[in-house]
Amino acid sequence: MGDRFGRYSKYIIQERALPDIRDGLKPVQRRILFAMNQDGNTAEKGFRKSAKSVGNIMGNYHPHGDSSIYEAMVRMSQDWKLRNVLIEMHGNNGSMDGDPPAAMRYTEARLSKVSSELLSDIDKETVEFVWNFDDTEKEPTVLPSKFPNLLVNGSTGISAGYATEIPTHNLGEVIDGTIYFIDHPEASLEKLLTFIPGPDFPTGGILQGADEIKKAYETGKGKVILRSKTRIEELKGGKQQIVISEIPYEVNKANLVKRMDEIRLNKKIEGIAEVRDESDRTGLQIVVELKKEINAEGVLNYLFKNTDLQVNYNFNMVAIDQMRPKQVGLKQMLASYIQHRKSVILRRSTFDLKKALARQHIVDGLIKALSILDEVIRTIRKSKDKRDAKNNLIVAHAFTQEQAEAIVTLQLYRLTNTDITQLQKEAEELLRTIAELQKIIHEPNELSKVMKQELREVKKQYQSERRTIIEAEVTELTIDTEILVAQEDVMVVITREGYVKRSSLRSYSASNNEEAGMKETDAVVYQGQLNTLDHLLILTDKGNVIYRPVHELPDLRWKDFGEHLSQTLTTLKIEETILAVFPYKQLNDSQEFLIVTQAGLIKRTKLQEFSPWRTYRTRPLPFINLKTEEDRVVHVSIVDPEETEGDQDVFLVTNRAYALRYSLAEVPVVGPKAAGVKAMNLKENDAFVVQAILVYSEGDTPVVMVTQRGAVKRMLAQEIPRTSRAQRGMMVFRELKNNPHRIVYMGVSDESELVVMNQKGEVKKFIATQFPIGDRTSNGSFVMDEKTGGTIVSVYKKVPTLL
Repeated sequence: MGDRFGRYSKYIIQERALPDIRDGLKPVQRRILFAMNQDGNTAEKGFRKSAKSVGNIMGNYHPHGDSSIYEAMVRMSQDWKLRNVLIEMHGNNGSMDGDPPAAMRYTEARLSKVSSELLSDIDKETVEFVWNFDDTEKEPTVLPSKFPNLLVNGSTGISAGYATEIPTHNLGEVIDGTIYFIDHPEASLEKLLTFIPGPDFPTGGILQGADEIKKAYETGKGKVILRSKTRIEELKGGKQQIVISEIPYEVNKANLVKRMDEIRLNKKIEGIAEVRDESDRTGLQIVVELKKEINAEGVLNYLFKNTDLQVNYNFNMVAIDQMRPKQVGLKQMLASYIQHRKSVILRRSTFDLKKALARQHIVDGLIKALSILDEVIRTIRKSKDKRDAKNNLIVAHAFTQEQAEAIVTLQLYRLTNTDITQLQKEAEELLRTIAELQKIIHEPNELSKVMKQELREVKKQYQSERRTIIEAEVTELTIDTEILVAQEDVMVVITREGYVKRSSLRSYSASNNEEAGMKETDAVVYQGQLNTLDHLLILTDKGNVIYRPVHELPDLRWKDFGEHLSQTLTTLKIEETILAVFPYKQLNDSQEFLIVTQAGLIKRTKLQEFSPWRTYRTRPLPFINLKTEEDRVVHVSIVDPEETEGDQDVFLVTNRAYALRYSLAEVPVVGPKAAGVKAMNLKENDAFVVQAILVYSEGDTPVVMVTQRGAVKRMLAQEIPRTSRAQRGMMVFRELKNNPHRIVYMGVSDESELVVMNQKGEVKKFIATQFPIGDRTSNGSFVMDEKTGGTIVSVYKKVPTLL
C-alpha cells in the first residue's frame, strides 16, 4: 500500500497539481495550449468549438475525463482569475458569482495572442519532447515561454503533501525585474522589489503589508491582507452609501453580497438599509445603502472584519523545479526562468545554425553550378537517369551529394540571369545569420542581449496598468460598539444564583415596580438602569470574574426569570453564587478590586487586568487563587487609591466576633492569579472571616451585625482602634459561657432593608437604623427568637434599584 501510495503521490505532485517553475503551467494546461497550437486553433484564426479541442487533447495527450480538461480550459479564459488570459472564449465561461460555464458543446475557443509567446519556437527543438500515453505522438515537457508566466498568471493547486498558492503579477513589472536580474544575478531582494513591488490581481483591490510581501518573496510563504476598493458617497436627506468597486481575488461576489445582506436581516449591526449588486457589463459595483445619521466608516470596518470584503491572502509558492516540488522565493523563480530561457535560446540558435549551414552549402553549390552551367547541362544530358546524373556531377565537378540533389531538382526557369544575383544575396545573408548565431552560441553576453530584447518586445506588446494598489501598513480595524448595538436604556437584574437579564424600561414601568421575576430562594445582587453600550463585571464567591456587555444579556420581560449563566459558561460550579456586580462604561486605570476571602486572605488587583478577553462568552477569568475547595470570597469592592487610599481602612469581622481595623495602604496590589496576603490572624477556633468593609479612618461609620441567635447590634467601626494587618483583633460581642453569639452577617448600617430568615423559614425584615448604636461589648437586641424558630440561616440586604 505504501509503495502504491508513494507512486500515486509522485504522479499527483509531478504531473497534475503543481506548476513547472519554468513555464508556470500544470501538465493539463500545457497539453491544452500545445494541442490547440498543433491544430492551428490560434489567435489570428477563427474560433473553434471547445468540444473539438477537448476531444483532440483527450485523444492525443491527456487520457483523463473531458471535464477536467474543459474546466482547466475555462479557467485559462477567465479574466478575473488570470492576469493575462491564455485562451479566448466565446460564450458563457462562468462569472465572479460562481456561475458555472456553459457546456463545451456551446462554447468556442482559441488561443489568445499572449499564448503564442509561450509556444513560439517550439518547432525548433527548443524543449524536450516525450512520447504520449500510447506512444503515437510526442508532447513537450515544458513550453519555451517567452515571459515568466508562473509569476504573471500565478497558480493554485493541491497535491499529495503539497499545496501551492502563487499570486498573479503585472507582466510589465515582472519583465523589468527579470531584465535587471539578468544583468545583476547577485541583486538583492530589496532591489528586485523596486521593480516587482508585489502581486497584481486581475480583480484589483488593495494589498496591505509590505513587510509580509518581502517575507513571502524571501521564503515563499507569507500572509498579506487583501481588501476591497470602497468609497463613501453622500445621498439626499443626510444619508450615505458605501460603494464597492473592486473585491479581493477569488472571492465569490454573490456569496459576499448574500453575507452582507444577512448581516442587515439579522440586525447584526444597526444602520444598513439595503445591499444591492449593481454590477453590469461596464464593471463591478456593490452598493450598501445606510440609514440616516449612521457612522459609515464604522459600518465599513465591521463589514471588512466580518465578511470577505477583506481577506487574508496566503502566499505558498511551491513549484516543480527539476522534477522536485520546492518552496521558492522570487529570486529562485526568476533564476530558474532565466536558466530555462537561456537553454531555449541556445537550442533554437543551434537549430537555426544547423539549418543555415545546410542552406549555405546548397547555395554555394547552386552558385558554382550556375557559373559552369553549360558543362553541368552537358553532364546531365549524358546521364541515364537521376541517380546517374547525381553521380556524374559529383565525379565531374566535385559537388557533394546534397548539392547534386539540389542541382538535378532545379527548375529550368531558375536558370535566368537574375537568379545568380538572388543566390549571391542569399549567400551574404546566410553568412551574416551564421555569424550572429555563432556569436549567440559562444558568447553569454550576446545570448543575454537576445533574451532581454525578446522580453522587451513582449512587454511592449502586452503590458498593462497595475490594478492592485499596494499599501505598506496594515490598517487596524477598530469597531465601535455603537455601530453594532442600538443604544437603549434598560433595566438590568442579576441574582445571587446566577440569573441575568435585561428588560426594557417599558416592561419595567408596566410592572408597577413589582419585584423582578426570580425563584423564591434567590435574591437580587444587582438591579439598575444601564445603557446597552455599558459593560458588566460579575464576580462569584469562587473567585471567578465574568464579563458581559449589557447588549448581550438576554432581553426578557420584567416578570420573567433571567437566563442562567451556566447556559454559556461551562466551568461554573453548582454551588457557585454571584457575589458582586460592577457596571462600567470604560475601565478606569486607577481603580482596583479589594478582595477578601473567608480563610482570611486579602489583596488588591487592578480593574485593568479584566479588560474583555477573547473567550469571555464561554470562560470566566480567575480574580483570586483560592487555596482550598472550602474557601470562598466574602467581599469584593472597588477602591480608587488616587482618591481615598490615605483616608480608608479595612474593617473585618470573624464568625467568633473578633474585629480588626487597619489602613487600606497595607494591602498589596497583585495580579489576578495571586492568593493575596493574610488579612487577619485566625486562631483555629475562629472559624472564618464573615465580612470585610471599607470605612473612613476618621469620623463615624456605623456597622450592623447579626448573630446566629437572631441578635442585631449596631456599633461604630472606629471603636476598634486602628492597628496593623494580620492581627487577631478585638472582641465585638461579649463571650457568653452558654450559647455564645456567632456573627453571621456584618455590613455598613444604612437605610437599606435587611431580610433575615431562620431554620423554620420564617422571614423578618427590618432597617438597621431602628436599632441604637451600642458599645463594643454589648450583645445587641433580638429580632427573632432562636428557641421558637431555630438559628438564623441567611441574612441579606435588599438591593435598591439604581435609576
